[in-house]
Order: sequence, then structure tokens, then C-alpha cells
Amino acid sequence: MTEDKEVDVRFTYSVSWKMTQQPFDKRMEKYDGYLILQHHLSVHHHSITFSSVALLILVICILTFYALVLRKDISKYSRDVEESQASENQEETGWKNIHGDVFRFPKHKSLFAAALGSGTHLLVLIVSILVLGLLGFFPPYVRGVFWNVLVIVYAVTSVVSGYISVSFYSQLEGSNWMKNLLLTGGLFFVPLFLTFGFLNSVAISYGTTAALPLRGIVIFSVLWMFLASPLLVLGGIIGKNRSSDFQAPCRTAKCPKEVPQLRWYMCVLPQMALARILPFSVIYIQLYYIFAAVWGHRIYTLYSILCVVFILLLIMTALVSVALTYFQLAAEDHEWWWRSFFCGGSTGLFIYGYCIYYYFSRSDMSGFMQTSLFFGYMACVCYGMFLVLGSVGFRASLLFVRYLYAAIKCD
Repeated sequence: MTEDKEVDVRFTYSVSWKMTQQPFDKRMEKYDGYLILQHHLSVHHHSITFSSVALLILVICILTFYALVLRKDISKYSRDVEESQASENQEETGWKNIHGDVFRFPKHKSLFAAALGSGTHLLVLIVSILVLGLLGFFPPYVRGVFWNVLVIVYAVTSVVSGYISVSFYSQLEGSNWMKNLLLTGGLFFVPLFLTFGFLNSVAISYGTTAALPLRGIVIFSVLWMFLASPLLVLGGIIGKNRSSDFQAPCRTAKCPKEVPQLRWYMCVLPQMALARILPFSVIYIQLYYIFAAVWGHRIYTLYSILCVVFILLLIMTALVSVALTYFQLAAEDHEWWWRSFFCGGSTGLFIYGYCIYYYFSRSDMSGFMQTSLFFGYMACVCYGMFLVLGSVGFRASLLFVRYLYAAIKCD
């Protein structure tokens, strides 16, 4: 107030009580109504409508392509030798030419299986949180319940990552499954733990309430050591014992074919940029409201709309990944495993780009602490989304490739 002397300031407040007939458990509905005014509802409805129309157009394009091109190729390649002697001497081209390499296991298969297991684990976590939100487990007037449930569900669902990773690693004829299990457990948790340790130290140095107290750190450590880690090992043991052979409709050749020189727009980075245009447009509107709730002062309770948008995102990611995988195979590039994962998960990179835009254009945050907290934690979130959508993209591409090569006759 003044720079030359101290001043005693007296703060006062007043409260007025009004009788109401509204039950206690519905007292926060008026604050929910602030977010779901007609204007906001129309924005959400327009967003879902646009996403649905874009998805419908994409499905129609893929079905048309299947009817006009892919089905014709399958019919030509599946023709019996006795029916057409000319096809016997015809040189194979396109995706049929690499049938002996398309199911060749990827490089760094332990890391690939760990990424697939971690992404599937986080996908189950997101679905569980959305279901609990739809059931009303996150009342906005109870502080911290969302984050507590998030940590507990993450620990309980650790069995999923262990099972998926080790079982798929065993299908890829991996031998050191314990090393794969350790890699799975640390692939997402270690970056998250290191980021949390640094950011919590920054918050403690500033003396802010955003810092997690020692009691909370001890509780989370106990949950990780005595709940998440044993369940991860249990899932790995079950996955090891119940794993089966990799189902490939074509035999893999002994010597891999050389990948031809591709055009620049068929490389990894241009494909990742192209693959994320439609999926990112699905969630663009919702990102603003989620960011305003997490990093602002608004309350987000529209879990039904968020659930619909997330389902559209998964479907869009799967369809785009399948389309790009086909174009890659048509160019006789058989190294599609990691490419499908990167193209599927690149939406996470776009989300981090939106974080930069939100911080400088739509937020009032400043200073080292707020900047480090925002970009640090959002980097972990975007990394998690990269793993989730990458797993979805690969799973969809794997189903497509199996169907494609099972429909033809390969020597």
C-alpha cells in the first residue's frame, strides 16, 4: 500500500443466510449450470456434430476405397493358378510383393512390447475414470477425490500393463521377459516420478500449497511398492504362462527385402503430421474446457460429452492409422510396426503444441514455478496420450494387416 512505512489493514467479510428447499447433495448444480449454459452446450454439440460428420466422411472414403481398389486387388491376388496361367508368371508388385516380410518382428521388440503394454494400461485407466465420472464419483465440492481415485486406479490396473507387455513380448519370441517387465514398469512411471520430484521440489522452495506434503509422498510410495509393483509382476506371470504363438497368415522369409527409397511425404515425420489432423480436430474444443478446469477456476462435469469425444478420438485414430499403413505397404515398405505406433500416438505431440498456445494466449500464468508446473505435468500427460493412441493405432493396423494377407494366397 505504501513504500515508506508499514500499514495495518483490517479485512472483514459478511455472510447472509437464505432458506432453500434444494437438497444438500444437489447444491452444486447451479455451478454446473454456469458451465452448461445454452452457449456452452451449443459449442459442445457443434463440436460433436463436426467430429461425427468428419468420422462419417472418413468411413465412407475408406469403404469406397475398399470396394473400388482393395477388394479388386484381393480378388486378383487370390485367383487360383489353375484358373489363370498368366498370373503364375506375373510379377508381384505392391503390398503383395512383401508378404514374406510384413510379419517380420520389429526392431527393439522389448521396447515395443513395453510401449504397447503401458499404452493399454493407460487406456484402461482413462476408460475407468470416464466410467466413474459418468456414475457421479467425482462431486465438484469434494477436494482431491479425483486425484486420489486416479492414483488408486492406476495402481490397481498395473496388472494390465504387465499382462499385455509380457504376453506380446513372448509372441515376438522374446527370451528375457523379466527385463521386459522392468522396462514396462518404468517406461511411463519413471519419467512421471522424475518430473514430479523436480516440480514438487520447486513448489516446496516457493512455499506454495501446490507442493505435496511428506505424508502424501509416503502414501503414494507405499501404494506403488505394495500394490502397483506386485500387480505388475502378477500380470507379467499370467501373460508369460498364457501367451500363445504369434498368428501370422504368411510365412516370413529368411532374408528381408530392402525397403525402397520413399518420397518425402511417405517418411515418418510427414506421416505423423498428416495422421493427426483429423483426430486432433475431434478434441480441440474439449481441450479448452479441460484446461480451464485443471489450470483455471472452472468446474468440469460434462463426462458424458467427454466420453463421446474420447470414443470418436479412438475410432478416428484407428481408421487413419489403417489408411496410412495400407499406403505404406503399397509402397513396399514392410517396416510398419513402429510407424503405425508413431502415427497413432502423434496426437499427443499436437496436444503439447496446443499447451504452448494455451499458455501464451489463453492463460494468465507467469513465473518459473507456474511455467514449470504447467509444461512439466502436461508433458507427462501428452506422453501418456502418445502411448495410448499409439497402442490403438498399432492394434487397428495389426488387425487390418492380418485380414489383408489372410485374404490372399501366398506361397
